[in-house]
Amino acid sequence: MPNSRPPTRLREPAAPRLPSRLTRIAVPDQPVGDDQVLLSLELHGGGWAGIQAEDVEVNRCRFTDAQIPGVILPRARLEDVELTRCDLANLQIIDGRMFTTRLANSRLTGLAWIDCSMRDMVFTDCRANLARFRMSALRDVIFRDCDLTEASFQAATLNGVLFENCRLAGTQFSQAKIIDARFKDCDLSGLGGVESLRGATVSSADAQSLVWALASAFGIRIED
Repeated sequence: MPNSRPPTRLREPAAPRLPSRLTRIAVPDQPVGDDQVLLSLELHGGGWAGIQAEDVEVNRCRFTDAQIPGVILPRARLEDVELTRCDLANLQIIDGRMFTTRLANSRLTGLAWIDCSMRDMVFTDCRANLARFRMSALRDVIFRDCDLTEASFQAATLNGVLFENCRLAGTQFSQAKIIDARFKDCDLSGLGGVESLRGATVSSADAQSLVWALASAFGIRIED
């Protein structure tokens, strides 16, 4: 039977704490290598495409109109970071840590954040189709006005996660662990792993787009 417990109120993710003055620098003028620490910078432009560097730390930084696609950053750590109008397509982070970070109006197509810890994050108006968050732990995270078509949250843990006005057509949730996740004004058509959504809260309007996925998961035929 449906879960009759009233939903708890989601906690608003903490905002990044940036200093009032940042050192402005173009991305090409800021080299990145293993164990690099980027602190209190405002970065813009392109120049890191395709680089690989391990154990990079980004702390109290702002990226604006930065073009950094295809970057590979194993075990990267981001804390108190803002990214606006950035291209992060196919950026890969494995076993990373992302805290108090906000991404807005950015391209995240094919982004892969695998086995990462993500807390106090907000994604707003981002194109994140085909993005992968597999095996990651998300706590107090909001996806708002995002295109997550065919993204993957396979085997991810979702605790205090809100999807609001997002496209989730074909998105994969197989083996996900839902502690507290909300779906509001979202397109859930063709969603995969629907049986793993136990514990989620879905608005009545959104539930209609789940009908076909539920029927497929339980072998139910729907006829006119």
